[in-house]
Amino acid sequence: MAKATKKQALGRGLSALLKDPSNDIQSANDKNADKVVGSIVELELTAIEVNPFQPRTSFNEDLLLELASSIKELGVIQPITVRKLGFNQYQLVSGERRFRASSLIGLTTIPAYIRIANDQESLEMALVENIQREDLDPIEIALSYRRLIEEIDLTQSQMSDRVGKNRSTIANYLRLLKLDPIIQTGMRDGFITMGHGRALINVENLDSQLDIYAKILADKLSVRETETLVRGTKGPTSSSKKTVKIAPKYALKAKKQLINALKANIDVKVNDAGKGQFIVPFKNKEDFDRLLKLLSREV
Repeated sequence: MAKATKKQALGRGLSALLKDPSNDIQSANDKNADKVVGSIVELELTAIEVNPFQPRTSFNEDLLLELASSIKELGVIQPITVRKLGFNQYQLVSGERRFRASSLIGLTTIPAYIRIANDQESLEMALVENIQREDLDPIEIALSYRRLIEEIDLTQSQMSDRVGKNRSTIANYLRLLKLDPIIQTGMRDGFITMGHGRALINVENLDSQLDIYAKILADKLSVRETETLVRGTKGPTSSSKKTVKIAPKYALKAKKQLINALKANIDVKVNDAGKGQFIVPFKNKEDFDRLLKLLSREV
């Protein structure tokens, strides 16, 4: 306990050092930089801005509340990482969930590691650290890999060394970005797994991808069943039972309109006689109520 108290006191001492204008540290060569850089420092939340390079685009509210409750009981166990922008100004490199959760429960300070980095280094640090997180969905990981390639100008081989993943693993994630955006959204929302997505990549036609995706949702197909279905649609001797029928253009047009209006993964099925149905999936009661309200406006 005495060791922890000493560590916290040291953090407060460094915080005071950073608030002294005569000790403003801007580079690793400045006086007292060695005391701050790499150390845990208590920083005011108001002095920290969110990282614009953050690859994560959405945060699960329930999980954020759970983290906030944990921080309220135990404190911030793992410090965030920030980079210094100016006098008493910092930017998040990693740890936005901890930062947000701490704000939710009204904390005024948070333990942080301070880094001195340029924008490119900050982006790379944020992307690489976030890729290591277990709660990122496959599309978020794929987008992070693509940004490392495009914005940091890394090859897949260099990226493999940075993130500790095989090149084949990285390539499999990047291929997911070839899927129709609706399917990518479905993967992010947990309707399908990465295994389903990898099977669907083998279908080049996007409309056919969407038809198979709708069948996965409607029939709750496993990854193995999806792979069999995809092979069936590609084979020239496939039976009609395995072939996914593409809906007529008028129905597909209406389907896209409904998707845009309801923000849901709508499915449409039409048989040879011209009869069909629209399927409107929902994730939970709140989503059901939202859809019902939108549909009621059109009635």
